[in-house]
Amino acid sequence: MKKIWKFGATAGLAAVLMAGCGETAAPEEEQDVETPAEPPTEVAEVEYPVTLTDAVGDEVVIEEEPEAIVSMVPSNTEIAYELGLGDKMVGVSDFDNYPEEAAEVEKIGGQEFNVEKIISLQPDLVLAHESGLGVGDAGLQQLRDAGVEVFVVNNAVSFEEVYDSITVIAQATGTMEEAESLVSEMEVQVSEIEELASTIEEPKTVFLEVGSQPDIFTTGSGTFMDEMLTLINAENVAGDLEGWVSMDPEAIVAANPDVIITTEGGYVEGAVDLIKSRSGFAEVTAVQEDAVYNLDSDMLTRSGPRLSEGLMEMAQAVYPEVFNE
Repeated sequence: MKKIWKFGATAGLAAVLMAGCGETAAPEEEQDVETPAEPPTEVAEVEYPVTLTDAVGDEVVIEEEPEAIVSMVPSNTEIAYELGLGDKMVGVSDFDNYPEEAAEVEKIGGQEFNVEKIISLQPDLVLAHESGLGVGDAGLQQLRDAGVEVFVVNNAVSFEEVYDSITVIAQATGTMEEAESLVSEMEVQVSEIEELASTIEEPKTVFLEVGSQPDIFTTGSGTFMDEMLTLINAENVAGDLEGWVSMDPEAIVAANPDVIITTEGGYVEGAVDLIKSRSGFAEVTAVQEDAVYNLDSDMLTRSGPRLSEGLMEMAQAVYPEVFNE
């Protein structure tokens, strides 16, 4: 799936491209000299049976390349589709909303999934997720007892861990070439954004709101959104907190963020206006300068291929003068 970016190659990338093409034309007498081409990088093919260790430490033996796959969380589904496995998906969770094709696939439930339904789909592989452990342990064991191969994907909380998730799903499904291409594309996108952000001389402070009812929730250290702020050279006003935590409105006002980002616009009507109208928030710089934005929650928190796009969306919101040119 082609990603469209609104800025050109950075100086570093441009230099690489220039070096690859040759900055100046070769002298006439040298133009007929053939330069041996570098051999293409070999991508290791998956040879079955393959044995992989999943997020709970279980060794899972996959005898043959899977032809029928069930994904139990949206992030696994997005990864699978990006790896070209769409025609092999026979079941997805009730919360899967991307890509559009996932809407046509049989639904197997949410955290409380339908074991019988999954078994009836006769999958070769079930891609479970570490985030669902505890609630779904018994159901996963029922699937194993029924002879279904269950692989628990790690609960990634950083870009590097997402790359690991993509790679291990590719190892299980025989799509290593696609995975290498996808990871490389994401790495380049992130690197370009980070390089451009490094030119910012006055980093802004940002408050991230991921929930407001009944308490206001934000994301501190150890989360995707906190890492994203670091990558775009911004400061998380809740960075001294850890994980997803509640924060008092008075503390938010006292922090006086330059920018406020909410991810509730998709399910809370007028989410931006509600923030602006809170008691005391009229004094906050972000409100005074109309720098309160709603961004797509899935692109900022879902541990899948769209995270690099979410990073760009965040960069454009926080530093429009840099990333919207």
